[in-house]
Amino acid sequence: MAKIRVYELARDLNMTNQALLDRIRSMDIDVKSHISSLDDETAAKIKAGIHAPVVIPEDVEETRVKPTIIRRRKIVVQAEAEPEPEPEAASPAPELPAEEALEKEAVAPEIDEKEIVETAPVEVKPQEPELIKEEQQKQQVVKALKPVKAVKKARKDTPAKILRLPEIPRAVEPVIEVKPAKLSVPPEKTEPAAPVPASETVTTHIPGTKTTVEITPELLRKPAHDKAVPKKDPLVPEKKKKKDKDKVEDELDVRDKKLFKKKIFKKKEIVEAEDLYAPQPRIRKDKKASKIKVLQAQKPQITVPKAIKRRIKIDDAIVLSDLAKRMGIKSGEMIKTLMGMGVLATVNQTIDFDTAALVATEFNYEVERASFEESSFIKTEKDDPGSLIGRPPVVTIMGHVDHGKTSLLDVIRKTKITEIEAGGITQHIGAYHVSTDNGQIVFLDTPGHEAFTAMRARGAKVTDIVVLVVAADDGVKPQTVEAVNHSKAAGVQIIVAVNKIDKPEADIERVKRELADLGLVPEEWGGDTPFIKVSAKQRIGINDLLEMIILQAEVLELKANPNKLAFGHVVEAKLDSGRGPVATVLISEGTLHTGESVVCGIHYGKVRALLNDRGMKVSEAGPSIPVEVIGLSGVPMAGDELISLADEKDAKQVSTYRIQRQRAKELAKTSRLSLENLFARIQEGQVKNLTLILKADVNGSIEAIRDSLNKLSNKEVKIDIIHSGTGAITESDVSLAAVSNAIIIGFNVRPSSKVQSIANDENVDIRYYNIIYNVIKDIKDSIVGLMSSTFIERVLGRAQVREIFHVPKIGTIAGSYVTEGKIERGRQIRLIRDGIVCFEGKNSSLRRFKDDAKEISSGFECGIGIENYNDIKVGDIIEFYYMEEIKPEFE
Repeated sequence: MAKIRVYELARDLNMTNQALLDRIRSMDIDVKSHISSLDDETAAKIKAGIHAPVVIPEDVEETRVKPTIIRRRKIVVQAEAEPEPEPEAASPAPELPAEEALEKEAVAPEIDEKEIVETAPVEVKPQEPELIKEEQQKQQVVKALKPVKAVKKARKDTPAKILRLPEIPRAVEPVIEVKPAKLSVPPEKTEPAAPVPASETVTTHIPGTKTTVEITPELLRKPAHDKAVPKKDPLVPEKKKKKDKDKVEDELDVRDKKLFKKKIFKKKEIVEAEDLYAPQPRIRKDKKASKIKVLQAQKPQITVPKAIKRRIKIDDAIVLSDLAKRMGIKSGEMIKTLMGMGVLATVNQTIDFDTAALVATEFNYEVERASFEESSFIKTEKDDPGSLIGRPPVVTIMGHVDHGKTSLLDVIRKTKITEIEAGGITQHIGAYHVSTDNGQIVFLDTPGHEAFTAMRARGAKVTDIVVLVVAADDGVKPQTVEAVNHSKAAGVQIIVAVNKIDKPEADIERVKRELADLGLVPEEWGGDTPFIKVSAKQRIGINDLLEMIILQAEVLELKANPNKLAFGHVVEAKLDSGRGPVATVLISEGTLHTGESVVCGIHYGKVRALLNDRGMKVSEAGPSIPVEVIGLSGVPMAGDELISLADEKDAKQVSTYRIQRQRAKELAKTSRLSLENLFARIQEGQVKNLTLILKADVNGSIEAIRDSLNKLSNKEVKIDIIHSGTGAITESDVSLAAVSNAIIIGFNVRPSSKVQSIANDENVDIRYYNIIYNVIKDIKDSIVGLMSSTFIERVLGRAQVREIFHVPKIGTIAGSYVTEGKIERGRQIRLIRDGIVCFEGKNSSLRRFKDDAKEISSGFECGIGIENYNDIKVGDIIEFYYMEEIKPEFE
C-alpha cells in the first residue's frame, strides 16, 4: 500500500501545509505534522472532503466576545465544486477601504477573514475610511456565488447579514487596496438587497461611500510567488483587560489615525512588467549622447575678465594668498612669479604694495591703493582772519645737560622741580602755563641728555620761541649744538640765555664766540639773536628774559581760532594706575572741552577730565594751553596729533583704520625676505641677543632709553627689546620675561609684592633705575659679558732633552736642561724635533733630582714628564706656554 505525506498532498491540492492540516483535523483525522504519512484511503477521504460542497449552517449561536453583543444574520450559499483552473498571473489590485460601523455601547469582536460582513451603519458623523483586507478565493472558487449588495443605511437594531464563503487556503489571500472615495452622509431609507443572478462576479458596496467594487475570479487568483497573508482563527477574542468606555474610544481614535496615515503612505502605482522591463536601446543611446553633450557644454573655458574687474584695490600690504584669490589665479603660480623677480614669499606671507603691483602686472592686473579717506572724517578748513585772536607764545627751553634749564624755569614758575627730578636732571618733557605781568607764557622744558634727542626735536616743532640756555662757565657743548640745529630746522626764533654768570669762572665772551660760529650772532655784534645774561641761582635777569619773550611774541603776531574743534600735539604720555592713560597735550587750534570725542594717534576716546599743569580740573583748554587728557583707549606716542571729532563713531573708525595700517606695515616689515638678505639673516643667527623688557613711567622716557640701548648693539651682541610700555611691572611682563629669558628694566616704576614673588619663583631678573646714565652703564657691562674673549699665547720657557729615563709604571722621563725663561708644572707643552712640532700636550710631572718642583728657572737641570706621550728623543726641545685671556672692551 503506497503512502503519501501531508506536504505532498498539499502540493497536489495547491494548498499550504497549515491549511491542509487544519482541514484534516476538522475531519477528525489524527495527523501530527506536515511530514506525517497518509495511506491511500485516508488521502482519498481527505480529497473527497475538500472537493465536497460547503453548506453553511443556518443557525449560528451568538457568542459574547466583548462587553457588548453583535447580532449576525447568516445567508446560506450553495457552492458547487469545479475543476481547478490553470493559475494566471494577475497584477496586484489596490486595497478596498471601508468604514467600520461601531456602536458607542459595543465593541465589535474580530471577524474571521473568511467572512464577508454586512453591517448596518449607525447614524453618526462620517469618519475617515479604513483599510479593509479582502480574502482572495482559491483557484477552485465557486461559480455560482450569490452576490450581496451592501445596505447603505439600516436601523440601529437591524441585525447584520453575514455571508460565509468557502474555506480558502491562506496562501492565496491577496491584499486589495482601493483609493478611498469621498465620504458622504448615507440616506435614512433602507434599500433591501435585490437578488442577483449567480455569476462569476461579486459586486460589493462599501458602507458610507459611493464606491462599488467588482471582484472577479481573475482578481481572486494570485501568482504562486506572492507571499501568503497570515490568517486569524474565527471567533477567538483577544486577551485584553477591561477598559471603560472612554479608554475604548481613545484607542479607536488612535487606530483611525494610524489607518489614515497608512492610507497615505501605501499608495501603489500599477506598472505593467512589459513597460517596466522592455529594452530600449535607442533611448539609452540617446541619453548617453545627451550626457556627453552636457559634459562638453560644461567644460571650463579660459576667459579674460573685463578691464574693470582686472583692477584690484588693496591697502599698504596684503597677504599673498588673498591677492591670488582676488586675482583668480593659483598661489603657486604667484609664488613662482615672485621667485623669478627675486622675492621669496610663502602663501601666508604679507607683501607690500609695490611688490603686489609688480606681480599683478605680470598677470595683466592693475593694483590701486585703497586709502581710507580720513579727510571725510577729519576736515581741515582755513580760518577766517576775523575769527583769529591772540594766543600765548609757546616757549621751549633747550640746552646741554646741567646748564640750569629747569632751575631757570623754577625761578620763573616759583616752584622746585629740580629737587623732584632724580639725579638733578630732567628726564621728562614738561609743559607749564605761567602768568606774568606782561602776559601769559607757556613753557616746555626738555631734557638736555643726549638720549632725549627726539624729545628736543618734538619740543622744537610745537614751539614758537626757543630759549637756549648756555652755562657761562662751560660754554657750548654737544647738546647745545644739537639744540641749535633742531631750532633752525623748525624755523623758530632763538633767544640765548647765558646762565651762571655769578660764577667766578664765567666767560660770557667765550659763549658769544662759540655761538657765533654756529650762526647765532649777538645783536650787539650786528646779528639778530638776543643774548640775555641770567643767573637762576641768584635770580638775576629773569624779568629781562620774560620781557624779551613777550616782545618776540608780539613781533610774531601769534593768533589762533578758538571757536572750532581742537587740534593739538601730545607732549608726553603715561599710564597711571588710578586714572589710566594720561596724555599731556598742547592745544594748537580750537578749544578742547570735556566730553568731546578725540583721536590721538591710533587711539581714540572721550575726554573724561582735563587737568592743568598744577593738577587742577578745568572744563576746557584753548589755544597754546597745555592740559592732561584722561579718557583715551591707550597710551599714545609722544608727538602724536590729537584731533577732536563731533561723533565718537567717526573717531572709532579712524582709530581702527590706523591700527590696521600700522599692523600691515609691521607685518610687511618683519616678513619681507629676499635672496639678497637671506645670507645676512643666516649670519644673524650666530649673533648673541640681549633680550630686554622696558617699562617706564612715561612714554618719552621709554623712547629715549630704547634709542640709547639700540645704539649699543654691535657685531657680536644685539639688543632686542621685545616689549616696552608705560606703567608698573605686571604679571604678564614677568611671564613674557620667563619665556624669553629676558631682563626687565623698570625706570621709575616698581612691581607689586605679588609680581615680585612671581619673578623670584621664575628666576626673572628685574633691574630698577631712576637715572638713565645707570641704565646705559649696566647694559654696556652686560654686553661686554656676552662678548667673546680673545686668547693670546704666552711662552714661558724652553728646555733641551739631554737624557732619557724609562721609569716602570710611569713612562719616559726626559732629563732636560732649561735654556730659556722658566718652566712651570702643569702648563701646556709643545715637543719640537728638528724645528717641527711633533706633539702638543700637557706637562704631567716636574722634578729637580728627587723632589717635585713647581717651577725651574733657566740654567738648571730637571726631569720632565709628558702626559700620555713616551716618544721622546735626545735633542728634542720642550716649549712651555699658556693662553692668556684678553677680555673685550666696549667701544
